This record gives sequence, structure tokens and C-alpha cells, in this order.
Amino acid sequence: MNSRELLKRIQVLNRQGRYKIYRESVAAFCDAALESVGCKKRSLSVAFVAAKEMRSLNRRYLKRDYATDVLSFSYGSVKMDGNPFLGEIVVAPEVAFDQARRFRISPEKELKKLLVHGILHLLGYDHATDQGQMNRFQRRLLRRNFFLNSASLADLKVNR
Repeated sequence: MNSRELLKRIQVLNRQGRYKIYRESVAAFCDAALESVGCKKRSLSVAFVAAKEMRSLNRRYLKRDYATDVLSFSYGSVKMDGNPFLGEIVVAPEVAFDQARRFRISPEKELKKLLVHGILHLLGYDHATDQGQMNRFQRRLLRRNFFLNSASLADLKVNR
């Protein structure tokens, strides 16, 4: 599949200006993650937003007044170009960068982890209610080739 077709099926939007996002790499990473869980022909959208917008979304939809790292919005049985559309993942790279520093891991690894986390939520997993099933599955996925050997998703140096 060429990158244009991939970006049509896995839409990547950068709505923040602090970090450069490599849209094709994000789409390819999400595609590989979906394939690794047996969901190759699914569509989704990934939006990268500023911490301020993420705080607003978190407050509006979850009644939590802080900028979180990732949110997932499932759209049920919607189709996009004939493929099931899982929904939208919203990521705040600024929050991801701060967390990476706190957890002493690379910002790149944290971004990838958040995308996997968001995909699992779109597939119906819920770490708040599943007795650790989602977290165990996520840890297994984070050890797979698509996670460890994928291209860089962003330039996490601040674009000022």
C-alpha cells in the first residue's frame, strides 16, 4: 500500500506547533499495530494537539480538569471508504514528553506506547474494568518488532 492510501485509511493530523510529527511514520506505525492485533483493514484517525486543547477535551468529555496524555473516541460501527472506522486517538506530545522525562524513557517510546494504548481502547479494552487484561496485552505488544523497530514518529525537540 502506498503512503497516500495509508494516510487515507489512517488519518494523521497535527494540530499543535511545538513538535514536528512525521505523519507517514505515525500511519505506518498504527497500521503495523493494528495488523499485530489482527485488525489490518481498519481505519482510524490520530490527532496531535497542544496540552491546552487536551485539557479542554479531557474536561469536556471526562470531567477531568488537566491535560492528559491520550484520549480515545470510539465511533461504533461507522465505515470509512469501506473499512470499519475504529475512532479517533488524540495525543498531547507535550504531555508525552514530560512523562517520558519523568519515567526516564525516550519521548519516542512514550509516543508509541500512547498510540498502542489508544488503539487498544478503540478495540474495546478498558484497563479500568478488565482486571489487568489490557495492561498485560499492551506490555506484550510493546515487545514486538513493530514497536521496537519502527521509524521515528516525531522530532521531539521543541519547534520555537
